[in-house]
Amino acid sequence: MKDRTKGIICILLAGFSFACMTLFLKAAGDIPTFEKAFFRNLVAMIIALFLMLKERIPFSAGGKGNMKFVLARSIFGGLGMFANFYAVDHMVIADANMLNKLSPFFALIFSIFLLNEMVKPYQILAIIIAFVGSIFIIKPFFFADLFGVGSGSENAVDAIPALLGFLGGLGAGIAYANLRVATKRGTKKTFIVFFFSLFTTILCIPLMLPGWVPLEPKSLILLILTGVAAAGGQFGITAAYSFAPAREISVYDYSQIVFAALLGMIFLNELPDLYSILGYFIILFAGVFMFIKNRKEPEP
Repeated sequence: MKDRTKGIICILLAGFSFACMTLFLKAAGDIPTFEKAFFRNLVAMIIALFLMLKERIPFSAGGKGNMKFVLARSIFGGLGMFANFYAVDHMVIADANMLNKLSPFFALIFSIFLLNEMVKPYQILAIIIAFVGSIFIIKPFFFADLFGVGSGSENAVDAIPALLGFLGGLGAGIAYANLRVATKRGTKKTFIVFFFSLFTTILCIPLMLPGWVPLEPKSLILLILTGVAAAGGQFGITAAYSFAPAREISVYDYSQIVFAALLGMIFLNELPDLYSILGYFIILFAGVFMFIKNRKEPEP
């Protein structure tokens, strides 16, 4: 099997794993966001710790001068994860997943500042198109006047999960930009996953204790499965990009939206509205457009 084919298979499996993560997360029931995040990261931390010990990666693997980037990845990644989890709990899971897929566009923006990378005109156009698509999913207040839907004064609370979903993509984008800096400077990916999981697990403890909800066996099992699926997705993505460069396989990462929509319809009886579906196609177009243009660029 060619490496490119292996990369595509891994990224499809990662997309399915992340979609399952959001399904398990929502199916766990009415449990505070920080409590859900705690179990998700605790399981991922245990798996990452096992892999670190197996690969004999020392706990000092951050490298000299790299820990600030690993820490920034953990802080912004954690904030993005909390926002995304809240969005998953209060939105159609396909909508929440799509808003989180804005992260590559945000990562591109912040790579300008962290890596001094030049953004090409077609990349700026793709970012603008993706943001327009996000508006159709978020449906802000002016949608109420233009189309008779959205977050007008009578249902302004509905805007909060969508805006947090958008901010979740922003946080993830900043995190991925820092992740890229850390890996380019030699930091092991397994160590980054472990540190992120450890950092967010500890961070969740004081945040979740005031509103702690006792877990029923079903909810506990679903939250453990959330962590397993999250770890599977994280390492699936890592494996995918070790087999093939992003320019060849990154577009397949959007399969997560298809999986999330199907799982939401089958298990949660969720159906995105027409405006959200239009937003999906606009963001997908932006992603495919940038993917095609990137492939035409000379190999760095």
